[in-house]
Amino acid sequence: MIIVREVAQLRQAIAERRQFGADGAKAEQGSAAIRPHTVGFVPTMGYLHEGHASLMQKAREMADTVVLSIFVNPIQFGPNEDLDSYPRDEARDLEVARREGVDIVFLPTVAEMYPQPTRTKIRVSALTDRLCGASRPGHFDGVTTVVAKLFNMVGPDLAFFGMKDAQQVAVLQQMVTDLNMNVTIVPCPIVREADGLALSSRNVYLSAEQREQALVLSQSLRKVREVSEDDVQNTFTIRQLYQMVETTITSSPLADIDYIEILTFPSLEPLLPEQRLSDVEEDIIVALAVKFGNTRLIDNIRIQKGEVLLHV
Repeated sequence: MIIVREVAQLRQAIAERRQFGADGAKAEQGSAAIRPHTVGFVPTMGYLHEGHASLMQKAREMADTVVLSIFVNPIQFGPNEDLDSYPRDEARDLEVARREGVDIVFLPTVAEMYPQPTRTKIRVSALTDRLCGASRPGHFDGVTTVVAKLFNMVGPDLAFFGMKDAQQVAVLQQMVTDLNMNVTIVPCPIVREADGLALSSRNVYLSAEQREQALVLSQSLRKVREVSEDDVQNTFTIRQLYQMVETTITSSPLADIDYIEILTFPSLEPLLPEQRLSDVEEDIIVALAVKFGNTRLIDNIRIQKGEVLLHV
C-alpha cells in the first residue's frame, strides 16, 4: 500500500498503476491481454468503520486499483459545527485500509488541498435545497467542490459512496451528469450495527442512553419497510407514512427531530400528503435527521414499487 500526501505524488502513483499495473510489468502493445486499467476511488473523512470498509470491498471487487482519500474537508462544515472535534485516527485508518487491500491512500493537509483561498465553488441547485442542504446551508457546496477537486486529482473510473447520505449520492450524480465528468458514481448499501443503528463516525459522541434511544431511527424505517411490503400500501398515504415515522421517533424523549421527509429519489421532489404509496411512479426515499444531545444522526430507506432497496 502506497501512502501519499501531495497531489503530485498521487498523480504519479496512479499513472504508474495505469501504465504498469499492480505487478509493475508493462503489457506489450497489441497483446490480447490488454484491457483498460480501472481505478476505483473511495473518498472519506477518515475515522473509518465497517461502512467505509464495505465501500473499499466493493471497489476492490470492481476496480484494478483502489484509491482511498482521508481528508476532513473544512469548507463543508458550518461555523457552529464539529470540524475541530471531528474524530480522527490516522494510524487506525491506515490499518483498515491495509486490511481491505487498498492500493493508494491519499492523506493531504488542508494546505495541500487549498493552497490559496478558494474562489471557485460548485453548487448543484434544487437538490440541495432540502434535507441536510436546508439544515446546513453551504454544506453541499463544500462537498461538491472538494469531490470535484478529488476527481480531478485521482481521475477515477468509479467512485463509491454510501447510501446513508442519500442526498449526497443524488447531488454528486447530478454534478457528474451536468459537468460530463468521466466517472461513474456507485451507490452502496447502508451498513448497520447488529441492533440496526446505521454506522457513522459520529456515533462515538453518543452516551449509552443516547445510543439506545437512537435506535428509534432504524425502528421507524423498519415500519416503513413493513408497510411497503404489505398489501396495505395500496391505501397507505404519504401523510400516514409520515405520521407513523414521527410517532416512532418522538417515543424517544432524547430525540430532537431536525427533519423527516418523504421524497422521490433521486430527484428529491416532495410528494402530496394524500398521495398513496402505490400511485408513486418513482422510487421513494424516507429520510431522517435527528439530534441526540449535540450529535446529529441521519438515516433513510429507499423504496421502489414492491421492493425495498436498502436493508433496515
